[in-house]
Amino acid sequence: MSGTIRERLTARVILLDPADRILLMKGRLPSDPAAPGAWFTVGGGVEPGESLMEAAAREIAEEAGFTDVALGPLLWRGEQVLADHEQRPVRFLEHFILARCAGGEPSREGWQALEREFVDDIRWWSYTDLLACPEPIFPRDLLTRLADLLGPRET
Repeated sequence: MSGTIRERLTARVILLDPADRILLMKGRLPSDPAAPGAWFTVGGGVEPGESLMEAAAREIAEEAGFTDVALGPLLWRGEQVLADHEQRPVRFLEHFILARCAGGEPSREGWQALEREFVDDIRWWSYTDLLACPEPIFPRDLLTRLADLLGPRET
């Protein structure tokens, strides 16, 4: 089966609080732990038998501790190929889902060992703060998509 790239279905979450701040995590890839971190959305792999929305709700609870969340709709899809921790290519089939919650301090209690090792921070970001962020943000077009989602911003 040489040449076959493994695929992983993922539920990525655009989690917003009442002030339209987005929750992002900062971390490094297990395939390159010494690399500088980047900010990315909450979310992860869809488990067997789980729907995208079920996976999104589970990931929000595990990664941020929020369980009272309004989910939907599916905003967009994307895909990217990244190396796993053994340097094998994996095609991530990403589904970005809008979710809203009451906000508050995210909890790290549900983090798995991999998250504890490779995730350095988790915090709420205003759109304005993200515009000034000097660090990489994924997906790369997140700012454009947020501007489209949230409508005109006051300057």
